Amino acid sequence: MKELSKEELHDILYGCTVLGTGGGGDLADGLRLVDSALAEGKRFRLAGIDEIPDDGFIGVPYVCGALTKGKKDPDLPVLKEPLAVLATRVMERYLGRAFDGIMSTELGGGNTAQAFYTAALLDKIIVDADPAGRSVPELQHSTFFLNDIPITPMAVADAYGNSAVLDQVASDKRAEDWVRALAVVSDNSVGVLDHPAPAKLLRGAVIQGAVSYAGKIGAALRRARISGNDPALDITAAVGGKVVFRGVVKTAEYESREGFTYGTVILNGQSEYSGHFYKIWYKNENIISWLDDVVHATVPELICLIDAEGNPQINPLVKEGTFLTAFVLPSPAEWTTNRGLDCFGPRHFGFDIDYKPLL
Repeated sequence: MKELSKEELHDILYGCTVLGTGGGGDLADGLRLVDSALAEGKRFRLAGIDEIPDDGFIGVPYVCGALTKGKKDPDLPVLKEPLAVLATRVMERYLGRAFDGIMSTELGGGNTAQAFYTAALLDKIIVDADPAGRSVPELQHSTFFLNDIPITPMAVADAYGNSAVLDQVASDKRAEDWVRALAVVSDNSVGVLDHPAPAKLLRGAVIQGAVSYAGKIGAALRRARISGNDPALDITAAVGGKVVFRGVVKTAEYESREGFTYGTVILNGQSEYSGHFYKIWYKNENIISWLDDVVHATVPELICLIDAEGNPQINPLVKEGTFLTAFVLPSPAEWTTNRGLDCFGPRHFGFDIDYKPLL
């Protein structure tokens, strides 16, 4: 176990935002959360799941919804506590016991920070693992699902003081439908805690070392910015990725529906990519890309965008006229199995193509 410094926390969140592939929440909000906890004297303690006792109870809190906000109800007061904390408290009341460890549901600048803040505020251990190895748009996009770990009971809470516990669901997909519907009527955002279980049950069903992996990427990004190196080249060198395009944003269009944010970003190539274009389609996260109308990269590999200063781009905040570099990072092995691809391959998102790894 180790206590994370402010620099290490920032490295992790920057790395998580890269791995967020445009989703996973707002990095600025995530940094504010962890910095506020540090200012209050809270501790961020990180441990591998093998360090948690077999009967140590772990919860997975996060925020679910679209990347854009809906219409707020002006007649209802807004609670001050972050949504993930609210959902964790609901589940602890329901179970009649406290959690020992907190695990992030995905790697994203906002959602990982929500899990970290929840752990720090409630004095829990942060588990160095996650069930995605990146950001993902739907609840069933999880290695828990691949390993048949029950998602229930799951707690849901909104910013207006409403909360519920789903004791049983027909499937993870139905859990996604239920929670997404609650998000739609709650300003497109609800706090969730799911997969409460002892460490013994979860060890073989998660991607171990995921938080440290994000920190490695964030540290490479930080050092590149200090030294004046190309951040995209340093990140891809650190973890075996590949720079695939550089250009200026020609169009960045999006819409929110059914609790998701859908959008398309098109880059016009510059330098060695002049005369070409790169198109990315996202459902919260970047899902598929085309180079000059030819399919180029797809999930489960990670399609990432950063600007000239190394700032990871968050959908739908990408702005027209911005110079961006696109690079692809390798998928966690769990997603490249047959079951993983059925759950999180291009066909799941309606594209009639097979996954062909770029890396």
